[in-house]
Amino acid sequence: MKPSSWLAIAAALVAVLLVPPLLTPGSEADEGSQIRSMRVLVPNAPGGGYDITARTATKAMEDADLLGNAEVFNLPGAGGTVGLGRTVAERGNGKLVMSMGLGVVGSVFTNKSPSSLLDTTPVAKLIEESDIVVVGKDSPYQTIDQLITAWKADPGAVQVGGGSSPGGPDHLAPMLMAKAVGLAPKAVNYVQFDGGGELLASVLGGKVAFGVSGVGEYRDQIAAGTLRVLAVTSEKRIPGIDAPTLSESGVDVKFTNWRGIVAPPGITESDRAKLVSLFERLQKTPQWQEALQRNGWTGAFAPGEQFGSFLEEENTRVATVLKELGLA
Repeated sequence: MKPSSWLAIAAALVAVLLVPPLLTPGSEADEGSQIRSMRVLVPNAPGGGYDITARTATKAMEDADLLGNAEVFNLPGAGGTVGLGRTVAERGNGKLVMSMGLGVVGSVFTNKSPSSLLDTTPVAKLIEESDIVVVGKDSPYQTIDQLITAWKADPGAVQVGGGSSPGGPDHLAPMLMAKAVGLAPKAVNYVQFDGGGELLASVLGGKVAFGVSGVGEYRDQIAAGTLRVLAVTSEKRIPGIDAPTLSESGVDVKFTNWRGIVAPPGITESDRAKLVSLFERLQKTPQWQEALQRNGWTGAFAPGEQFGSFLEEENTRVATVLKELGLA
């Protein structure tokens, strides 16, 4: 063999040894716990609680370099069960997750959905959040006592709006309020909207007497003075919200909403572990901690199987409450 040939072979060997391999531990090849891209399905309209939670979480992930790219898209309908059906149909797709919460648990029963959250892969419970009782700035109701008095006098005329279908948090909270003040839940004139974004215009325009929604959805409007909070449903007052709890106002109700993330059924154990790890790492970022504070959310992280057990308990609890209220 010619010396030039030996030199060419030697140069090639040196290049192989010196150039790092394209596939290294933690790279896209085996990815370790890394996810480069992800689609997030939001099962209600833009501006609702699931939407805000999804977009807040994915932005925090991107800002913290935990995720390369996330596409958040909305698929509203039937209180979130249209999106749930799509998620269940995406069996084996480890690149898709759905933002969801207590509202979807209830909607499964009230909409007689063929799909259940128990059919999905639980990824993580993320937050807990108080609901708030709100009116527009021009509302005649200045206090929760004034509202309750008018409501008891003529429940049909005092419409309450919520961003949940029957069985969801914005529906359950006023039903529990009604029961606590001596009103039959079936007498409540509840107007359903597909998420807090749709509800807002009706509250501001006085088309409903009051609204019930998550505190994080209306922070800006409360700060601007266009919405007035009459009460919060949590056990304790919420920092930054000038309103009493229902309990201290004489209405014996303590109610907290929650939200989380599920994936389609049948995904690989590797994909499931990556998704759980991604949301686990999110909890430790300053971006997420700031978002919790800004939105008035309480961190309530529960990963994977722990979240799965919680979903089973919530499924049973919501079914029981709906039956007790005569709504299921």
